[in-house]
Formats: sequence, C-alpha cells, structure tokens
Amino acid sequence: MRQPTGEQLVFHHSVFMETSKIPYGRVTSYGQIARRIYRPQNARQVGMSLKNLTTYTRFFDDPEFQNLPWWRVVNSQGMISKRERADAVTEQADLLRREGVIVSERGGEYFIDLNEFGWFEDASDDGESGYESDY
Repeated sequence: MRQPTGEQLVFHHSVFMETSKIPYGRVTSYGQIARRIYRPQNARQVGMSLKNLTTYTRFFDDPEFQNLPWWRVVNSQGMISKRERADAVTEQADLLRREGVIVSERGGEYFIDLNEFGWFEDASDDGESGYESDY
C-alpha cells in the first residue's frame, strides 16, 4: 500500500477520533460520522477507513486507536453492512451484543433499532468534532 497523502491521513484521523467517541452500548452510522467531521458526502469513505483500520492506525501515535470500537458503526438503516469475510458480520453482531445492544437477525442480515441504540449527536454538541488538519 502506498503512503497516504496528508489529506487522507487527516480524514482517517478524523474518522477514528469520532468513532472513539461513540458511547458503549450505542451505535451510529457511517453517514453520521461523515457529518460530524464536516464531510457529509463521504459516508462510503468512512466505511473504507474503518475497513482498513489496522492499515491506517499505524500512522498515528494514539493509543486510543488500538482499541477503536469500529463495531459501533452501522449503515443508515441500522443494518450491519456485509463484509468480504462472512464471519465479520457475525463478529460485529457479537461485539454489539456484549455491550447490551439488541441485534435482530432477519434473512441472514443483522439489524439494530436506531431509535433505541442510536447515537446521533450533532458535531456542535461536544465542541470537539471536526475535520482537523494537524497532519
């Protein structure tokens, strides 16, 4: 893999910072993370950033990123997105259940009730969110 550009590193860092803020037992969407970093059009890139978490975290000296709760991010319908590895979806469901999140299975797909478990604070709610360019 090529060295990411400075702009790419800033994006990944912002995604990881916002993901680290998701409370235990709650979930949010890729789109919500994108909105919180002021990049609302980049929900898919948020997913790619989390998919490649282990690749990108080595560029940051932040111990918080070593245990980043990636499993707390689902799609906008509250569904766990399909992965290349079939067992990854089950792994994510299991990690959420360990936190007390109710994960329903229908037709081989896993769903979370966003009304009950969703975390959708605005970026302005914590005063710390945003697309930072420290890299």
